[in-house]
Amino acid sequence: MNIKISNLGFYLPEKIETSKQLAEKIGKSEDWIISRTGVKERRVSIIDVDEMGAKAVQSMGDLKKPNLIINASGVGKQVLPDTSVFIQKVLGWSGIPSFSIHSTCLSFMTALVNASGLLSAGLYDRILIVSSERGTKGRNFNEPESASLLGDAAACVIVENDNLTKSKINYWSMSTWPEGANLTEVRGGGTARHPHDSITTFNDNLFHMKGPKVYRMARKKVYKLISQILVENELTQEDIDLVIPHQASGSAVQAYVKYGGFPKEKVVDIISNTGNCVAASIPLAMAISHDNGQLKRGHKVLVIGTGAGLSAAGMLLTF
Repeated sequence: MNIKISNLGFYLPEKIETSKQLAEKIGKSEDWIISRTGVKERRVSIIDVDEMGAKAVQSMGDLKKPNLIINASGVGKQVLPDTSVFIQKVLGWSGIPSFSIHSTCLSFMTALVNASGLLSAGLYDRILIVSSERGTKGRNFNEPESASLLGDAAACVIVENDNLTKSKINYWSMSTWPEGANLTEVRGGGTARHPHDSITTFNDNLFHMKGPKVYRMARKKVYKLISQILVENELTQEDIDLVIPHQASGSAVQAYVKYGGFPKEKVVDIISNTGNCVAASIPLAMAISHDNGQLKRGHKVLVIGTGAGLSAAGMLLTF
């Protein structure tokens, strides 16, 4: 699909919480947090996801209005209406169709491939995708490892049709294994654990993750996915200019070097200063790497990650 990411933006909240500060809340040491998660500091937002998303959009500078807004986030502002509506409201726009595409940490990737299909079909010509996450709001301090991982951030892109450059989505693959559904979850907020139900507890509204089991399952799936992508596209690791992974944890990002065979300098690694920002992790890594000159026009990029479900997805993108 001949589409182009024509603009990128991001927002990192001003408040920084170091792992030394967090250690006091979870009864662990700073060294324990960093050795388990790879996170030295994360951002904690005092504004909600709609305002965060709007700030990311505004960071792109002078902006022509899109004709579609897609919210690609793991957790919304509220159940109804959709978070994209609130983002549009904060931006002061009206009348632009807005909806969400939700696949937890992979939401940005699935939104990007769906937006590309809509562009290719001629239904729209300029689509705004926003991922805005306030994961620290749902941290479970009784689960120190997962509580240490989460951080807040927002990132966004403008996607447009492009027949003049080589920008395109070259390849897409996604698989879901529901046997991993209970490894990463927030049980509350839906019909299974409704606030009115007597069985619903406060902890049902917090983030739960069985980290070691997720890592073992995800690593095997991602390794096979990398092999599949390279073989089916007749490529090697050397042909990839940049790998932009979901910033799941320090060990998960480093696995693309250790097990994936990619040189360290080709793998975008921002987790030590941002934490795991859920669906915002991938577009945040993309926007930061573009901002610092690591991601350049024409680069062949492997965008890859996992999400609750358990799902794994990979995309070859000519930026």
